[in-house]
Amino acid sequence: MEAVINLEDFRVRQGNKISVVFTGRDRGAEVRKKSNIDEIANKNEKVKIIIPDNIFSINPSFLEEFLVNVVQKYGKEEFFKKFSFVSKGDYDVTSSLTEAIDRILNNESSLVK
Repeated sequence: MEAVINLEDFRVRQGNKISVVFTGRDRGAEVRKKSNIDEIANKNEKVKIIIPDNIFSINPSFLEEFLVNVVQKYGKEEFFKKFSFVSKGDYDVTSSLTEAIDRILNNESSLVK
């Protein structure tokens, strides 16, 4: 079975303004908790993460905290077998995602070098 996490549900909204970035470790941790990604991953064979249209940036520090538990649990190869990222627009998350996964698996952090 495949579950879907739509990042549209977790965009910051203020009045009629909507964020075009997903950034920061705190925000990544918040979205990890609110999306229940860890539980969803445990209960489903596949997980599709939808990137909304009009996204300008998803930075590695956000992805580190959002994905830390599932990347540590499954490792890089199994993570990519289980998780897919689909953009509703033209945003390519590949570079940021690869950097975040490498940091997680190498116990690195954007805060520590």
